[in-house]
Amino acid sequence: MSRDSLRINEEIRIREVRVTSASGEQLGIMPTREALRLAEEQHLDLVEVAPKAKPPVCRIMDFGKYRYEQQKREKEAKKKQKVITIKEVKLRPHIEQHDFDVKLKNAVRFLGEGNKVKVTIMFRGRELSHPELGKEVLGRVAEVLGDSVSIERGAKLEGKNMTMIVAPKTQKASKKEKKQPKGGNTHAED
Repeated sequence: MSRDSLRINEEIRIREVRVTSASGEQLGIMPTREALRLAEEQHLDLVEVAPKAKPPVCRIMDFGKYRYEQQKREKEAKKKQKVITIKEVKLRPHIEQHDFDVKLKNAVRFLGEGNKVKVTIMFRGRELSHPELGKEVLGRVAEVLGDSVSIERGAKLEGKNMTMIVAPKTQKASKKEKKQPKGGNTHAED
């Protein structure tokens, strides 16, 4: 339920509403005017929390405090989100072993951070007539990374570049492991 959809105080134009107090106690169905008067006596707001119900449900609460806590929860949830980006590692068909190792080390670091990696083989001039050399290099990359990654998109030639996208496999497995204990804990608390 978004802040914009909530109607408060005089914005509630229905004749009768079901009212709950600030403590959560059911006060019953009453005319909207009387519910507004009750809220004003307590120096609080009348907020429509379930407009689709028959009659609509309103709650007496401090709307400013409610909005502040809701914004805090949204901000906290946003902090916990992990944004996955695609990092790119560029290679050549005739790459030397040391250069290959350095590029691969960067790819492993990116994967360790939880990012996807786009491995690109750049062809120049006549190299394009031998795409199998690029596939060979991408095969070496996949072989060295091994079971720690899943290949999202295999080797594909696009213009003068051949690309392959790999993603970390361990991250997905750890999410599944984390969900199971959490589910058990929430049932224990309920």
